[in-house]
Amino acid sequence: MSNSTFRTIEVSNPVFESNHLRFITVKTPNLKGRGDICVFVPPGVELQKDIPLIILLHGVYGSCWSWTHQGGVHLKALELMEAGVIMPMVIAMPSDGLWGDGSAYLQHNSFNFEKWIVEDVPNAVRQTIGYVSSNSSLFIGGLSMGGFGAMRIGAKYSSIFKGISAHSSITNLEQMSLFVEEDIANFRQSDSVEEDVFETFLRYKNQLPPIRFDCGKDDLLIDQNRHLHQQLTLKGIPHVYEEFVGKHEWPYWQEQVSRTLQFFASI
Repeated sequence: MSNSTFRTIEVSNPVFESNHLRFITVKTPNLKGRGDICVFVPPGVELQKDIPLIILLHGVYGSCWSWTHQGGVHLKALELMEAGVIMPMVIAMPSDGLWGDGSAYLQHNSFNFEKWIVEDVPNAVRQTIGYVSSNSSLFIGGLSMGGFGAMRIGAKYSSIFKGISAHSSITNLEQMSLFVEEDIANFRQSDSVEEDVFETFLRYKNQLPPIRFDCGKDDLLIDQNRHLHQQLTLKGIPHVYEEFVGKHEWPYWQEQVSRTLQFFASI
């Protein structure tokens, strides 16, 4: 594709697309290779411009298809749009870089999985979908490891992201050991603040975008999410925290992702 910031960029052929899903693959130095993005492009927006863009991050073991083909988020989003509950929004669902059981969306092992999300994903969408531009509002959300990434990245790059929403989130890097076989030493950051959601929120306390997060009452990470809520409350950091019936599994995220979409629409 001409005028691209990527050495190579491949986009699915509209003739073969279904359910308004598009696929993009780009080569980026941040991944030292190619990265995949699944994008929900709502129908009837061809003549609009500056449409909001949501980036949704998947959890461990997942990929760019997790949110759609395990969570059906594109169907929920279309339903809400057709009902007039939310405005048209493009949803980008990238892979995490496919390192090990999960990259944690951090910089490590000579890869920059954080910059892949912050820079490459929005750029790839803007270059391939004309009605998303640098003027489009940008939001970030995720589940589990993706919740960790969304909250940490959304806080760190608050000049870019207008809102943060997370489900069943890992709140500290140590919790990755509950899920991955790779040694936690692989993920260590030179700055320990980068490994903790609360510490990141505290560092950027004066410039945070609107934040919401939730967790299932029977989730293995419920205590960690409650603790984060208590820490934020104690420090007077504005946020919305909710608990619902559910575990650390797709039926819960299928149900709750609509809260993320409506939260971003309200911003």
